Amino acid sequence: MKIAQIAPLYESVPPKLYGGTERIVSYLTEELVARNHDVTLFASADSVTRARLVPASESALRLSPTPVVDTVAHYIRLLELVFREAHQFDVLHFHIDYLHFPFTKRQPVPTVTTLHGKLSIPDLVPLYKEFREMNVVSISDAQRQPLPWIGWCGTVYHGIPENLYHFHETPGEYLAFLGRICPEKRVDRAIEIAKRSGRKLKIAAKVDPADREYFSDYIKPLLNHPLIELIGEIGEDQKDEFLANALALLFPIDWPEPFGLVLIEAMACGTPVIAYNEGAVPEIIEDGKTGFIVDNLNDAVAAVDRLGLIDRKSCRKEFEKRFSAHRMTSDYLAIYERIRSEGEASKKVTALPRAA
Repeated sequence: MKIAQIAPLYESVPPKLYGGTERIVSYLTEELVARNHDVTLFASADSVTRARLVPASESALRLSPTPVVDTVAHYIRLLELVFREAHQFDVLHFHIDYLHFPFTKRQPVPTVTTLHGKLSIPDLVPLYKEFREMNVVSISDAQRQPLPWIGWCGTVYHGIPENLYHFHETPGEYLAFLGRICPEKRVDRAIEIAKRSGRKLKIAAKVDPADREYFSDYIKPLLNHPLIELIGEIGEDQKDEFLANALALLFPIDWPEPFGLVLIEAMACGTPVIAYNEGAVPEIIEDGKTGFIVDNLNDAVAAVDRLGLIDRKSCRKEFEKRFSAHRMTSDYLAIYERIRSEGEASKKVTALPRAA
């Protein structure tokens, strides 16, 4: 099958540092190539892939050596590059939200869009009413709740290569926080959990420009404590050791998380998760088996003392069973085949001669 993967340009594929969507695009692309599909990746020029790469920007926009003032300009060029070649593909798979909808609506090649972000934004309602026929994929069932009536054609949980992270049977002594420092990720809760439980907390996280004031005003004052260590943003090569050597990953979110890639990264290392009961968390974490799902700080602190009840081997086995890149790719291939078959059937119906 000839497949186009259209990635965001904010990070490279895979990302040099933080970047969930681009990481998933990379895992999917490489697994499709390994299965002998003819894959073209539309992404930034600094991306690394075994697929054919069509560079749509000179570098990832976030880490560009020259300031990027107008991101839309880069995405308009991306769309031009994609639709210039669209007729060559069996399927176009987009990962850039809804930017392409007016174009895909007017061309015959089957398309599917994985929605990677939150959908509980009022502005999205009239947009998706206008484009309700678009084939879209959710990354969790919880993600669908604000817009249950749009053109869902499947839920595909994220997956990562089985050999990317390594199982570590012996638990470490520190709690880990990995991700972004922003209001919805609630690193302040993680800090409070660590302090109350008397455990060291290592924070490996980035601060986006939009969150610098929040970090300076609310988080930075909390870091002056002997149990708290801010490491900063780390890359893929550091995450394996960081997660594997942790006693547990803290995921004290305060928003409807669509998936939470770090949850399965921790599970791949055998590291249990203590997560707040929001968004997709109950779909990813099995309470009492791969971690603990909690509703408040007191429950989270109590869960730290119960981590010895979690079998780290079970965490790894659950990852292998449910969250591998192999399984994810098989799920997407089934969707590709289905929408392609539906497209062919639609063409045949359209081509039927009119009755006299």
